[in-house]
Amino acid sequence: MNPERILVVDDQPDTREMLYRYLKTEFKLVMTAPGIEEAIRMLTEQPFDIVITDYKMPRGSGMELVKHIRATYRDIGLMMITGYATVEGAVQAMKHGVEEYLPKPFTEMELLQGVNSLAQKVRTRKSRTTSDVQHGPAGIIGSSKVMKRVYRMIEKASHSRATVLITGESGTGKELVARAIHYSSKKQSTPFVPVNCSAIPEELMESELFGYVKGAFTGADTSRAGFFQTADGGSIFLDEVSEMSLAMQAKLLRVIQEREVYMVGSRKPVPVDIRIIAATNKELKQLSEKGGFREDLFFRLNVLNIDVPPLREREGDLEILILTFSKKFAVEMGCEPPRFSHDTLEMLTGYAWPGNVRELENLIQRLVVMCGSEIVKPADLPDYIRKQKPQMKWTPDRTLQDVERDYVRQVLEACGGNKSEAARILDIDRKTLRLKLT
Repeated sequence: MNPERILVVDDQPDTREMLYRYLKTEFKLVMTAPGIEEAIRMLTEQPFDIVITDYKMPRGSGMELVKHIRATYRDIGLMMITGYATVEGAVQAMKHGVEEYLPKPFTEMELLQGVNSLAQKVRTRKSRTTSDVQHGPAGIIGSSKVMKRVYRMIEKASHSRATVLITGESGTGKELVARAIHYSSKKQSTPFVPVNCSAIPEELMESELFGYVKGAFTGADTSRAGFFQTADGGSIFLDEVSEMSLAMQAKLLRVIQEREVYMVGSRKPVPVDIRIIAATNKELKQLSEKGGFREDLFFRLNVLNIDVPPLREREGDLEILILTFSKKFAVEMGCEPPRFSHDTLEMLTGYAWPGNVRELENLIQRLVVMCGSEIVKPADLPDYIRKQKPQMKWTPDRTLQDVERDYVRQVLEACGGNKSEAARILDIDRKTLRLKLT
């Protein structure tokens, strides 16, 4: 039996009974509703994978139900059946999200063929979402083209002991990339030591990185190893390396060149066998040209460079991340993960995400706490997301047609949906406008 859960909506008892009998031969769960109000109530009470609705009903058309489902339950497969089939009606139905359109009268075989086709689409959507979550190395989430390039660079870096510089905006997951390099290498059983350079006061930086010997300064009652000795044999990750002072940069340069450190208060070098991975959210080349970062250190660090793309450039990854974080925090809360309405997802995908994945994760945690297992609606989002200006998605892997379609939609939205006004602004006719929106 197919596992998909089906809801049949039709005002005619005989039709409901016929559809129920046909579908029960192949699907495990089939339920029926006599109208839109009952269907909406049932959708809020339990999950369904497929909804089959009649077009014309006394208390509201099936198109109203279709619009409600597409705005609220984006993953549900939709089939419309009708005794008033027209080409225009079919086009309108497909435009609003109907995936299968079946005119009456139809045979049992025609119905089951359409529903099985729809069930396969639902399965494909679900499998794509779940399989993509596991796509990246060391737990990195995402399968966009730009992230696949990052994965290829991680693989190359893991086969080398060369120094790596990871660049990217704050919150993009640079430490995850560093961990992926280490744990994908032959040294995966050795230490991985992350160091946040911006969190260590300048006066303590040298002793924290290289350690100190007993009596080196007041309070040094015993000798203590630094982060470099702790990471001996493995990898050290220097996050926000640009925050180091020029004096400290000179000492780090010597460590990279000589592969040995001097503990504070000692003249005896301590050899270290270590892989150095550094990260920054600043342009080190520009910083070095302005005298804020040593150029020779920049070249030493930048042997292999991996640039982690911002979330706004990761086409298709946002929904996968939302699903993953929702499940993660729902487990912590002991509840089912919330569902996101179509309008909510549109707002989230249109947002620029200056804080990147870290900002998204924090927001999803807040939404799970506030909404629980309920549907997340636009009103649940923060003001700065709801009141945002539309963002154009300028990514290297997008076609000119994709960018043009987005622009046309934004102009139409700015005109309040007035197609004549939008066509006038774009200097095209209404027919061309319709074509560009498809």
